[in-house]
Amino acid sequence: MSCLVKICGINSEDAAIAAMSAGADALGYVFFPPSPRHISLNGAATLTERVPDSILKVGLFVEAGDAALENAIRAGHLDVLQLHGKESPERVAEVKEKFGLRVMKAISISTAADIDSAASKYDGVADFLLFDAKPPKNSNLPGGNAVSFDWTLLTGRSFTSNWMLAGGLDPDNVADAVRISGAPWVDVSSGVEKTKGVKDARKIADFIHAAKGY
Repeated sequence: MSCLVKICGINSEDAAIAAMSAGADALGYVFFPPSPRHISLNGAATLTERVPDSILKVGLFVEAGDAALENAIRAGHLDVLQLHGKESPERVAEVKEKFGLRVMKAISISTAADIDSAASKYDGVADFLLFDAKPPKNSNLPGGNAVSFDWTLLTGRSFTSNWMLAGGLDPDNVADAVRISGAPWVDVSSGVEKTKGVKDARKIADFIHAAKGY
């Protein structure tokens, strides 16, 4: 059992170093001001100087316009654009064509029908599908809410697009999540934090080691 790991919500040098040192395959920068994990353009530019080309730099956006995307791409030297709002398949295709980068579409899941619906719309259109739990009704954040869904909903499924599992993952449950779902990638944010928006180096290392089956 092994998979690739994205650590999302990287907003400090300490967090970036911890993730890279532990073997993360991708770092996520949140360009969404309401999030406690938000990073500025200058902050992303500073952190990116230390990130090798072998690690994917992923920018998370919620229904962002082209100018915001372009500014973040330039600042963070982004490899992947993660669209975490209600972007349509047409918008996903438009962003891919305009910027020439891989695009990830986040999908909110609670039932098998949610997966079926998303796959019919986005599979093969987005380069990555990110299956995340639906946020609580009182949350203004589309992700990073420490909420999980039934991983068996993904058991045995295959997609044209690459895909990631997210939502409520932490060092204690990620190995089971990978085994049950068959996820080739996992994505974590709140599950490796000591307080909201502040990463914990030990939790990051434990999460990556568990996900990769070390």
